[in-house]
Amino acid sequence: MGQTITQKIFNSHLRDSPTPENMVLDLDVVLCHEITTPIAIMDLMEKGMDRVFDPTKIKAVIDHVTPAKDSKTAMQGKIMREWAKRQNIKDFFDVGENGVCHALFPEKGFIRPGYTVIMGDSHTCTHGAFGAFAAGVGTTDLEVGILKGVCTFRAPVSMKVTITGELQNGVYAKDVILAIIKKLTVNGATDRIIEFVGPLVDKMNMSSRMTLCNMAVEAGATSGLCLPDRVTAEYLWPFIKDEYTTIDAAVEDFEKWHSDTDAEYVEVIDFDVTTLVPQVTYGYKPDHVKDIPDMDGTPVDQIYIGSCTNGRIEDLRESAAILKGKKLATGVRGIVTPATPSIYS
Repeated sequence: MGQTITQKIFNSHLRDSPTPENMVLDLDVVLCHEITTPIAIMDLMEKGMDRVFDPTKIKAVIDHVTPAKDSKTAMQGKIMREWAKRQNIKDFFDVGENGVCHALFPEKGFIRPGYTVIMGDSHTCTHGAFGAFAAGVGTTDLEVGILKGVCTFRAPVSMKVTITGELQNGVYAKDVILAIIKKLTVNGATDRIIEFVGPLVDKMNMSSRMTLCNMAVEAGATSGLCLPDRVTAEYLWPFIKDEYTTIDAAVEDFEKWHSDTDAEYVEVIDFDVTTLVPQVTYGYKPDHVKDIPDMDGTPVDQIYIGSCTNGRIEDLRESAAILKGKKLATGVRGIVTPATPSIYS
């Protein structure tokens, strides 16, 4: 029987399997930010375990509240800053060189096909766009990851979403994933890994693939991922060119992380985007999704362009093209947040 990409990653990183349902995996990267990591750091210090398994495999950033808004958030940054210095963590991005973690870390080339990645953040699944297994974890798992370089997961259960058709003008990856979440519901992929495949995914750039994978968790998924290919290799080339003679060689090597044709999935969904129109969420759940025309006439108070889902340069360029020559309506607030300094510049 063939294997899915996730099964291949799990088996290649397996440290131990105390039960058939539980697999202890070696980690390639532990990502950290100032919201969840200080709790783990302080707990490890209290236990007399103030150390890291490998400082080169830990990447950290001051992300969410920067500059600090008050003494408490300043303390979170201080804990991270002192910890990074104490543990000789070179890849620490402080105020002034920081950004949204799920845009900054890929931009630095930290994620590669076949990697295992954890972070104390639900949208860690963003990095599955590179053909990696990336998952958000709680504080205890983050502590163990920092200390031992391992994390325990259930044996992977994968579902496949095949995306076909051509996008209409004004429809983007965000619309695609919102429509998929509406179809699946917020519980439709619970404890599963969503594998996004199909001709439309093949044509997407890395920014769009990251948007797809970023929101897999909103359907309850442990992670979402895409198969690594030429698009992946070209994005990563500045960081991997010393490992491969050519991009073609990298593409060929990445194929070892492709799912086998006879791999088994718990569910297979075909999703045709041919008639898809722009989507919008409403209410209080991610699967509260409607077609934009259905919301026609609804007053808008504020517009935000940014976030870990849509703060990349492609998003800003599309927004700029739409807004060129126009002004905000009276009474509407507009906020634009480029996700990293390089995107801003």
